[in-house]
Amino acid sequence: MDNRNTNVNELEAAKQLEIINELKVSFEQEYEKTGKRKTYHIETFGCQMNSRDSEKISGILKQIGYVETDTENADFVLYNTCTVRENANNRVYGRLGYLGKLKKSHPGMLIALCGCMMQEAQTVEKIKTSYRFVDIIFGTHNIFKLAELLQTRLDSKRMVIDLWKNTDMIVESLPNDRKYSFKAGVNIMFGCNNFCSYCIVPYVRGRERSREAQDILDEIKGLATDGVVEIMLLGQNVNSYGKNLETPMSFAQLLIEIEKIEGIERIRFMTSHPKDLSDDLIDVMKNSKKICKHLHLPVQSGSSRLLKLMNRRYTKESYLELVEKIKAAVPDISLTTDIIVGFPGETEEDFLETMDVVKKVGYDSAFTFIYSKRTGTPAATMEDQVEEPVAMERFDRLLKEVQLSSAKSAGKDEHTVLKVLVEEVNSQDPNLLTGRLSNNLLVHFPGESELIGKIVEVYLAESKGFYYMGKLI
Repeated sequence: MDNRNTNVNELEAAKQLEIINELKVSFEQEYEKTGKRKTYHIETFGCQMNSRDSEKISGILKQIGYVETDTENADFVLYNTCTVRENANNRVYGRLGYLGKLKKSHPGMLIALCGCMMQEAQTVEKIKTSYRFVDIIFGTHNIFKLAELLQTRLDSKRMVIDLWKNTDMIVESLPNDRKYSFKAGVNIMFGCNNFCSYCIVPYVRGRERSREAQDILDEIKGLATDGVVEIMLLGQNVNSYGKNLETPMSFAQLLIEIEKIEGIERIRFMTSHPKDLSDDLIDVMKNSKKICKHLHLPVQSGSSRLLKLMNRRYTKESYLELVEKIKAAVPDISLTTDIIVGFPGETEEDFLETMDVVKKVGYDSAFTFIYSKRTGTPAATMEDQVEEPVAMERFDRLLKEVQLSSAKSAGKDEHTVLKVLVEEVNSQDPNLLTGRLSNNLLVHFPGESELIGKIVEVYLAESKGFYYMGKLI
């Protein structure tokens, strides 16, 4: 990305801020007349990229003058959608039916849909014909235009649809509403170039685009000044960061620069693709004082034959070799993964290869999925689709193996003292606080709410498998 693009992005941000302020003035005038603030509600489906997008949406709406509410009985309801699996789409359609009824009894209510699902032409056609009460539809590339789209809808009184196939624009300097004051997600890149044969993401999120390193660093410095101590670097594949920049910079080099920022105590990142995880990155993780001891490294299958069909571009052997390198460099690392069972053509032998990887790696936890066809991906039309009862039986066996693996790694830090970032008052017991270890495990311990957002030392008294009970030191 060059300076010309940077200027375009800045001009677009200025334009959107102007529209936000115009809407704010009209909302204030309406409030003076009615004495009521307009409310909004966001439902977020899907990944952490979507969660980060929802924070931006929330920030824009709050700046305009909306007040957040936890119910869909609001003046403005927005669904930020996911389309990784077909049933995610069906959930949204189900909720839209409910919203349609709600809107009839709520005059002036606006409904907006955005996110990955909206990047699919057939989905938008279905909404245009079957859900005419939806007011605004936009996708993944133009979140920053929300105020403009809202203004257009208020002026025209018609359904507004604004969908982009792709974009070079990265507009990140608009208001955003962080869920936590002490930790934040930071987008470092958008889109994906991998085209795994089962995955719709490259088609709906577009090709890889990295943000300029200086823009990322400036954002993180601003967050540190604002009291943030932990950041999560976000991208569909963070390991390929920087390849499309005018002055290329690797992800490892970016991490070295982020490490220097005062105030940031913890650095997390996701998602990592095994094919791009470099020796340089492993070295940076080894020598870092701030990178968390947790790595999510999706394997998807242990069969090299299936990995080739999946277009993952690594083998079982190269994946295990990579794991050994990581463990040698960072012995106390917590490894988690994603695994698909029942991919087209999977034989019992292929499945046993996956079980072998789980045994050899010893994952701390794993997200396991039964393969489901995703229309629009190459895998959906592959021959030898695995029958559901076979996939279910394998899934159950895999789950038991993953649980065994998790049980072995659980409790390895019992009776030690480790640093915990205190996140909230425990939802089950108000006398307890809940925090997170560097390795991402939760710890519950007695303490006062003033500690929220602080990193404290906690004695891990007892392991409960997926969390610890502890005692403040």
